Amino acid sequence: MKKVLVVEDEMAIARVIAAYLQKEHYEVVTVHDGAEAVHVFDREQPNLVLLDINLPGMDGWEILTYIRQKSACPVIMLTALSETEQKLSGLNQGADDYITKPFVAAEVVARVNAVLRRFSNVMERKHVRHYGSLKIDFQSHEVFLNGAKVLLTPRDLSVLLLLAENPNQVFTREHLLDSVWGMDYDGSDRAVDLVVKRVRKALENWPPNEGEIRTMHRLGYQFYVNEK
Repeated sequence: MKKVLVVEDEMAIARVIAAYLQKEHYEVVTVHDGAEAVHVFDREQPNLVLLDINLPGMDGWEILTYIRQKSACPVIMLTALSETEQKLSGLNQGADDYITKPFVAAEVVARVNAVLRRFSNVMERKHVRHYGSLKIDFQSHEVFLNGAKVLLTPRDLSVLLLLAENPNQVFTREHLLDSVWGMDYDGSDRAVDLVVKRVRKALENWPPNEGEIRTMHRLGYQFYVNEK
């Protein structure tokens, strides 16, 4: 269940918003004071914040600045101010959306749904990357080629993840050894070549026009992808 923090000093408005959100199966925490809001934000770690601008203690701009200094949590501003400059100011400071009072509570719920959906898509793109038919999930440490899961040993997977997270960058064997095997590894750098050979075998059906692991003569290895 996703959690929404509602920061609104008008209790009647906060109650209505909370009721509508709870009906849509959100967990809701309400705060009516700006100074308290930052403490509740830290404690509750919400998935989204509905933030009024005119608040006692700290105003919405100060709270938004505080949130943006430490989190990418989506924030929707609530305010009676309708001037374009105010909207631009909020968006420029990192707000994800802006709702002007008076509003219909159902609209707030729709905006919350839309912003969370958009945020979820952005976060997914951050930890899931597609290189043509090759898909790598850097969070779950899973690799898929043409929809089929690619099975790799933990060390082979670690090398692939390091290379793929930095496409078109050249890594020396020494760098790969230090990063994957550890600084205290005292074996031959031939171990890197063997891992790369196995990874290439596992990805043998990955079309060369989409990408490949290249050997850079006298330098090391590169996870090459076509950046057209």
